Amino acid sequence: MNVPRPFNLVAELTYRCPLRCVYCSNPIEYSEFREDLDAPTWTRVFSEAADLGVLHVGLTGGEPSLREDLEEIVQGAASAQLYPHLVTAGNTLSAERLAALCDEGLKSVQLSIQDSQREASDRIAGVTAFDEKLRFAQAVKELGLPLSLNVPLHRDNLSRVEELISLAHSLGAHRIELANTQYHGWALLNRGALLPSKSQLRAADTAVAEGRRRFPDLEILFVLPDYYSDRPKPCMGGWAQKNIVIPPHGVVLPCHAAGEITGLEFWKVTEHSLADCWARSPGMNAYRGQAWLPEPCRSCPDRERDFGGCRCQAFALTGDSGATDPACSLSPQHEIVLEARRLAESEQDRTLIHRGPSRVATGS
Repeated sequence: MNVPRPFNLVAELTYRCPLRCVYCSNPIEYSEFREDLDAPTWTRVFSEAADLGVLHVGLTGGEPSLREDLEEIVQGAASAQLYPHLVTAGNTLSAERLAALCDEGLKSVQLSIQDSQREASDRIAGVTAFDEKLRFAQAVKELGLPLSLNVPLHRDNLSRVEELISLAHSLGAHRIELANTQYHGWALLNRGALLPSKSQLRAADTAVAEGRRRFPDLEILFVLPDYYSDRPKPCMGGWAQKNIVIPPHGVVLPCHAAGEITGLEFWKVTEHSLADCWARSPGMNAYRGQAWLPEPCRSCPDRERDFGGCRCQAFALTGDSGATDPACSLSPQHEIVLEARRLAESEQDRTLIHRGPSRVATGS
């Protein structure tokens, strides 16, 4: 098999986090995962990633700034000639430490924002953090680092898309990612409370168009939820095609949620080279290319665009990671998604379940 070149590495440095977001993409049982990769190991991984052709590394978590050795990790990424990009909640990182990270080679920052209003933002985050986030954004701009905002959208904040865009502009961000929540992990647990109605999405789409007109220098990315698309999006640009994700315990994955799929074997960078993990591990090759595609995907003209959709979503909704993504209208199990849409339009219990407090094992 011709193994593609990866361009991006997502380094999940820790699953510890000061926030308790109801749509957290970390595994629900995240406390069972140890932090097995120290800074020298991450540095070795970055060097091997560069040899594979990787250009960009996203330092994320959890909250990466909870790693006391983050400066050394950033230095390791920079020394490998990668582009180190920090993804942070912004409420545990001082301006002084941010400056130190910048000195080590940090190139840009993505700040998570839960809402445009303090009370609503803190409700979704599960902690008081909104004002600290705004102060952090100011520190990023004072250092001259490119700043992007990431805002997961759901039924509680879709009506404030216009405010969110204005907030991004006022903070000096060059980009805002208005990404409708993808329903994995904690988000799937809270889907009944988070999934918006179709009318909410239409109104948000109009607000995005107006925001682009008002702020032409602000890049605005608006990602529709799979549940309202007739055709699914490709999983991370295609399973094991462009992206490498490495969680704190060192298993090399094609996307954030792939480790949740039972029955797949992925390899660890503490036991194999990154090149072997990428090219040869059974899990990476399970859904590469098109040979594995079931019907109706195999004969679908969109098969080279969406590759049958998201494997993790197929597994989460059907128990079969090889099934056609139920988000696709051609899926034999599309009714699962249609029923979720119907519930989003109905009156139902919208109680939120917050991610549990951070208790993650550390050490090797």
